[in-house]
Amino acid sequence: MLLPNPELIQKVKSTMLCIQRFQWEQGCAAQAILEYEGLTDEVIRLCEATVLRNAEDGRIGVMDKNEAVDDPAAIGEALIIAATQTKRPNLTEAATKLYQYLKHTAPRTKDGVLHHFDGEWGKYQIWVDAYYMAPPFLCKYGDADEAMLQIKGYRKYLYNEEKQLLSHIWNEKKNEFGRVDFWGVGNGWAVAGLHRVYTMLGDDRKEDKQYLVDYIKDILDGCIKYQREDGLFHNVLDDPSSFIETNVGQMIAYTIYRGVAAGYLEKAYLTYADKARTAAYSLVDELGFVRGVCGMPMFNAPGIATEGQAFFILMEAAARDLYEKR
Repeated sequence: MLLPNPELIQKVKSTMLCIQRFQWEQGCAAQAILEYEGLTDEVIRLCEATVLRNAEDGRIGVMDKNEAVDDPAAIGEALIIAATQTKRPNLTEAATKLYQYLKHTAPRTKDGVLHHFDGEWGKYQIWVDAYYMAPPFLCKYGDADEAMLQIKGYRKYLYNEEKQLLSHIWNEKKNEFGRVDFWGVGNGWAVAGLHRVYTMLGDDRKEDKQYLVDYIKDILDGCIKYQREDGLFHNVLDDPSSFIETNVGQMIAYTIYRGVAAGYLEKAYLTYADKARTAAYSLVDELGFVRGVCGMPMFNAPGIATEGQAFFILMEAAARDLYEKR
């Protein structure tokens, strides 16, 4: 068993905090530190910096054009915890306004599913990324019904029953896929986000929890059939001509470790998680960059990215918590 390396994890974290960040990236960074270290001053600082860049409609973390609809919610769980524990009124107000925006103002499909953007380029699109952004925040805020509505809505538009995988983008206006590819990181966003919602639901939501467990297993099973011998995956899971990518393995490993620890995944899944985790360790360079992830700024080639750093840390938090528990 590969034991977590605290020194390497801190290096990966320091490198993560040196990368310029947009809304979802700030949220990923905060969530990673929150799960690995708890509510530290760094998490509070990340929240404070995010709410300073606010828009009148309630969106936070606004950078340049304010077109992302659900990306502002990526920091939502950390924001709510920070607001609750620190009693800072600006954090509480920001969380409330963000919820009100998503619940009442944000653009949606006719059946209530949040669009991913509201600018001209991205209007009417539903992205698989949203699984990690909006539902965990909505659920943490106390609106599990809305979180489940979004989860089921994304599934309606993006899930392929035969492949047990999610496509990347659906365009409501054109009634067609904007990108039909089974993007690895996109499916990673989904299973990780679904697990986070699962952990927030109480025993009074047993039917919803079972729905999430079944759905997570379906997507994981769809993904792991494409895992390479080296533990990695291709950027488009079922396309071996696409580049070899690091982060989807980290995202899947994170979900498997958390799922086994929660008792809803069989221990047999650990084989896939451990292979992906070992591969990720081999791809951290001397500066602490996790190399070979779907890379910024265009995310169309292997490189580096905040979420690649964050999910290394999240994976390690999950592995530590599981193996210490055992």
